[in-house]
Amino acid sequence: MATSPPPPGAPGAPGPCGASAASRIPAHIHRRRWLILSVLMLSLLIVVLDNSILNVAMKTIATPAPAGLGATQSELEWAINSYTLVFAGLLFTSGLLGDRLGRKKVLLFGLTVFGTGSVLAAVSASPTQLIAFRALMGLGGAFVMPATLAILMNVFDREEQPRAIGIWAGGVGLAIAIGPIAGGLLLDHFWWGSVFLVNVPIVLIALAVMVVLVPDSRDPAPGRLDPVGVLLSVVGLILLVYGIIKGGQLADFTAPRVLATVLSGLVVLAGFVVHQKRSDHPSIDIGQFRKPAFSAAVAAIALVFFALMGVTFFIVFYVQTVRGYSPLESGLLILPLAAAQLVFAPRARLAVDRFGARAVCTVGMLVVAVTMAGMLLLGTDTPIWVLEVLFFLQGTGMAHIMPPVTVTIMQSLPREKAGSGSALNNIFRQVGGTLGIAVLGSLLSTSYRTGIQGSLDALRGVPDPVRAAAGESIEATLGLAARLHPLPARALTIKADDAFLHAMHVTALGSAAVSLVGAVIVAAFLPGKMGPAPHAAEPRDGRKAGAAR
Repeated sequence: MATSPPPPGAPGAPGPCGASAASRIPAHIHRRRWLILSVLMLSLLIVVLDNSILNVAMKTIATPAPAGLGATQSELEWAINSYTLVFAGLLFTSGLLGDRLGRKKVLLFGLTVFGTGSVLAAVSASPTQLIAFRALMGLGGAFVMPATLAILMNVFDREEQPRAIGIWAGGVGLAIAIGPIAGGLLLDHFWWGSVFLVNVPIVLIALAVMVVLVPDSRDPAPGRLDPVGVLLSVVGLILLVYGIIKGGQLADFTAPRVLATVLSGLVVLAGFVVHQKRSDHPSIDIGQFRKPAFSAAVAAIALVFFALMGVTFFIVFYVQTVRGYSPLESGLLILPLAAAQLVFAPRARLAVDRFGARAVCTVGMLVVAVTMAGMLLLGTDTPIWVLEVLFFLQGTGMAHIMPPVTVTIMQSLPREKAGSGSALNNIFRQVGGTLGIAVLGSLLSTSYRTGIQGSLDALRGVPDPVRAAAGESIEATLGLAARLHPLPARALTIKADDAFLHAMHVTALGSAAVSLVGAVIVAAFLPGKMGPAPHAAEPRDGRKAGAAR
């Protein structure tokens, strides 16, 4: 069992940032810390892998049965967003449960649910079933992501945490690389459901190894439960994320039901903040957000994922639909983005040690902004190496943003609160990514419809409802073109490519602008170069205070 921490001021009492001599790591756990990190990365792998595979499979799932499910553009978005909605809504709750009940227990539960949802998603008979089972996978993923980072913080000393977090972040790059390639290989040889079924053996291996190797850890003094705070956080996050998603689908964020949902979510979250400030047993210390560095770090995470997720959504259609690459080929084309993250994320700490987090993250944000704007160079016959260079530079920029800001967030909180800290990190990432898909996806859709509408109106003998449906996306337009005579079909295809490229360029500029905002925020508020942290070394004599066991 966990022992109680020493009283404040006693030898080994927690320091101001939670990293103290009291946070002792047993010697046997310290010896196998890198092996434990490998197991945690395997758990992280399946969550990120699943989403990157789905991006490659979207075009196939959109095709009519039996090759796909005949999912509409809206259903494709909900296949992504149902996962995101549940995932984001439960992240904070899962982090709290991990701190209270044990992070290993929560992680094992999440993996089991995620694997079950994967099997059910693979055998879905309709888009509606796929959306529902993706939501179940989101439930499992919400219990996996915070737990991996929280366990990491409890098996590494403070000095090694930046390196470990860099490797953890590099694991995201590995998953980004493996996902599209694995998805392409599976789609070339098997049915679309195989992209979900591939999760199952990974889940089984992770479960088996985790039971043996990964230590459990929890807050030794979690205090009383805060059911009101938990309820407010879940309801507020779900309302907010749902409103954002709905606004993107309607391409109108001023619609009454969108505004009502978003505002309701914000009101509930404001109530959560007030409740936390007044409670004598809060779920989270709201005072952390008064620290400029902490707030800038979570803002940076949200903004970089806002920019990235919007671009990720349209680049699949550019590569596969406009340029004609297969799913496997499109997966291979993403390799430079993933390779850059895998190579540079573990080394970002070296740049931070030399230049400081502020300089490193600001330059990283500027690089991301430049590469987003660089997508204006992409056309129907642009050499594909241009896209590869942009991907590599973009991955390099992200690799120098995510590890430093994650370290800033996690080391701002006491180690025993690592679960809720990790949850906050993931909440802002998910809300930012959801906003990116909704807002930038809406911008892409609106720009595309504006560009193609004249060509659709010029078609003779095509009913108005068919024209309206064909203007939803380039896939819908090409579906109509396939039913026309060769000459008008060819003309409509050319117009569709041109309209999509224009819409893609507008969306890329939007992503670049968001990245520039992120650069300003981190330049203004992240700390500069800092000296060594003033704290005692953490002994490894087998004793502990709420750390891993």
